[in-house]
Amino acid sequence: MAGVALPVNVECQPWRQVGQFRFVVNTRENAFEHPHAHVWVGNEDVCRIELNRGAFLDQPPGDFRDIMQAYARHAAGIRATWDTIHGR
Repeated sequence: MAGVALPVNVECQPWRQVGQFRFVVNTRENAFEHPHAHVWVGNEDVCRIELNRGAFLDQPPGDFRDIMQAYARHAAGIRATWDTIHGR
């Protein structure tokens, strides 16, 4: 997306908030990083989910099944957002 000024973070719409979890795709990521979404609870970035495998990149807090259930309902849309932003 050369030449297009993007905000630092793009929250996945319309699924940005699923219960207590908010899924965020950052517009500025390192090229070596796998496609991933950040999981926020309240004002804290608590972990990341790798979008190719649907696996955690960081140790999730509490009951990880709750996060994965929320993610699974919107995984395709979150991945489409990553692909649109990062072109890969």
